[in-house]
Amino acid sequence: MRAPPHLPFLGGPASLAPGLKPIPPENLIAPDTEAEAWLAEKRIIMVERRDEVFASTLPDDVLSKAAQLVTAHLPPSAERWPTPLEAAAARVSDDLCLLQRGDDGLWRLQAASLVAPTFWLLSEKVGQPLAGLHAPVPDADPGLVMRIARMFDALRPGQVLERFNWTVQAGDARFTPSSVPLKALAAATPDEAALDVLHLRVERQTISKLAVSGLLLFTIRIVIDPLAAALSTPERVAAFRAAWEGTEPALAAYKGWPAYERLVRAALARLS
Repeated sequence: MRAPPHLPFLGGPASLAPGLKPIPPENLIAPDTEAEAWLAEKRIIMVERRDEVFASTLPDDVLSKAAQLVTAHLPPSAERWPTPLEAAAARVSDDLCLLQRGDDGLWRLQAASLVAPTFWLLSEKVGQPLAGLHAPVPDADPGLVMRIARMFDALRPGQVLERFNWTVQAGDARFTPSSVPLKALAAATPDEAALDVLHLRVERQTISKLAVSGLLLFTIRIVIDPLAAALSTPERVAAFRAAWEGTEPALAAYKGWPAYERLVRAALARLS
């Protein structure tokens, strides 16, 4: 097993706070830690299930500008894809989303190549404002979306922000528009096999702004590693336990963690 590239639980319990931090613009995509494991499968899904993983209301010249940002670190390619955004998405492990600010001040999802969704359907989200991209979180701060929108408004071209989100899942699937099959696998897994089935799922997200159109480019890289690899030392086990137990119950429920509680407890008991 490789050493997982990201261990966000070391920073404490899961949180709704944006946690956005500036990074060098050249690190928008590179280094692509997941290309070897995911890119071939991703490209197959992009072709065979295009209606499920691609949507756009934007012209190709706008998509082309976003594509240039994503592939600036790569050599030129002569591959042909239906749109520039798909051509870029086919060369990196990250999913690519474009948000546009409307006259009403709301940021809406207007284009995306989304091949590794974390339990949502692209067809249901295109055109939705920021507040509608995810189901309501119980007890969430009602001003959170407005604060994020103001951050988007203030972002300048050339700046890149990064954040991480994490959860656990059964199995190593990345194309997961629904969590139902994963939860069924968790329910069918005996305690003694917890470490064989449980995986850490990390979202590495970046946000940047296109210079002319003012569109937001939102990239999402799904990183999957066995939980056993993530919890390879007693210090990591302790940090994960504290993060898991310290996450607010409402947020844990939103993430679907009750379905994994039994297996996580079994895994931690085995590692202690």
